[in-house]
Amino acid sequence: MKILLHSMNFAPELVGIGKYSSEMAQWLGAKGHEVRVIASPPFFPHWAVFEGHSGWAYRRAEWNGVTVWRAPTWVPSRPRALARMAHLMSFMLSSLPLLLAQSRWRPDVVVVVEPPLFCAPGVLFFSKLLGIKSWLHIQDYEVDAAFGLGLMRGGRMRRGALALERWLLGRFNRVSTISAAMLDKAKDKGIAPDRLVLFPNWANVRSIRPCAPADRDAGNPASGYRATLDIPSDAVVVLYAGSLGNKQGIELLAEAAALLADSPRIHFVFCGNGPSRASLMAACLRLRNVRFLDLQPADRLNELLGVADIHVLPLRADAADLVMPSKLAGMLASGKAVIATAHPGTELSRAVSGRGLVVPPGDARALADAIARLAQSPPQREAMGAAGRAFAEAELDQDAILQRFERELLRCVAG
Repeated sequence: MKILLHSMNFAPELVGIGKYSSEMAQWLGAKGHEVRVIASPPFFPHWAVFEGHSGWAYRRAEWNGVTVWRAPTWVPSRPRALARMAHLMSFMLSSLPLLLAQSRWRPDVVVVVEPPLFCAPGVLFFSKLLGIKSWLHIQDYEVDAAFGLGLMRGGRMRRGALALERWLLGRFNRVSTISAAMLDKAKDKGIAPDRLVLFPNWANVRSIRPCAPADRDAGNPASGYRATLDIPSDAVVVLYAGSLGNKQGIELLAEAAALLADSPRIHFVFCGNGPSRASLMAACLRLRNVRFLDLQPADRLNELLGVADIHVLPLRADAADLVMPSKLAGMLASGKAVIATAHPGTELSRAVSGRGLVVPPGDARALADAIARLAQSPPQREAMGAAGRAFAEAELDQDAILQRFERELLRCVAG
């Protein structure tokens, strides 16, 4: 097939949507499909254009067998509501000429990734103009999330935005999303079941492998991080690795670390970048049990995840079932127990149950108590980690998920 991927986020971004869009494009290209990508300059999660890239010029490059066009995009250093809207609008406008230029190439299908939904009208126009198939892949329900997280307000504005979203979704040949709960939400928005596809985020279970605590003193690579961070080999490490943004409820991590400041065996490592990093560092300023790391290179991901005894996954209650944290796949594949903040019955709660512990969102005491409980029970941590690894191998394997996606793409194009 000739596949055009319209994804604002793309490599070399290491986390979030960019990671999955680039891995998907690379995998499809390796299978013999001709893949082209329209993206912004890389900026996430730092909210600054990466060195060597331009926010003001069109660029074209070859990346792992994939042709990538970069559209100039304004990137705000503080992505608040209006600034974020202007940021998305700038990409929508600047990417449109690149999209229309692909009419000579005439792809078989164009896949657009949400966010941003702003790009959906242009993609629909392009697909109708050429008579080709259109596919919307939803990583986040950004309209619901924007109002749920308080980034946008107003009943009339919300009704209008949701009505426009519903109209746009209904015009794509296929709509996919990353969890069963998000698929149900698409049905609620009027999408016919025969046009819906479950396309979850994945983990490379061959490159992310369990690191047994007993091996740390026998040359295990994860011991390198402990040495660098001056953490004893017998300490219990609680790791958060990912973007530090609004929907994560990051402030809860500092509160939990403060509550466990008198537990000398429990150490916290917070790895990542984003708008909330500075406030998190300020809240942890006097906590001797907390270490910070910048976002680490992709080739050290397995080593980083292996340093953990416990992964923590905070998420604000008002973001539940509007997003599914992509970092969960790697956590489960690493074979370590996970503690997530989620209400019972949510998709995140169901995914973690039996493979870790689930505590109420916003409850620092409950999070701290769960950490202390698992810190005192290595057998329970190991059992939960093994269950998570088994689930990742059975349900989250990269090749299996992308093979199913490829089959659905072929069906869509042939239909």
